Amino acid sequence: MMSHKRVSKSEFKAKALEYFRLVESTGESMIVTNHGKPVLEVRRYDNSALTPLQELRGSVLFCEDAFEPIGEDDWEAYR
Repeated sequence: MMSHKRVSKSEFKAKALEYFRLVESTGESMIVTNHGKPVLEVRRYDNSALTPLQELRGSVLFCEDAFEPIGEDDWEAYR
C-alpha cells in the first residue's frame, strides 16, 4: 500500500506547483486537508489503455459451490 502525503489547503495553495511536480515524479498521491479533514486527493494521471473491466479480466475465480469447504492448500488460489 502506498503512503499519502497530507497537506493543508493553505500549504497546498502556497506550494501547488512544487507539489504537482512531486506527485508527477514520484507517483505518490497527496491528500489535501481542510481543518484536518481530507477533502481532495491529487495523484498522477494513469493513461491506461485498458478499461476497468479489461483490467479485471482473469482475476475472478469460478466456484461451483460457494458453500463447499475448501482445503488448506486451496486458500492461495482464492486470494
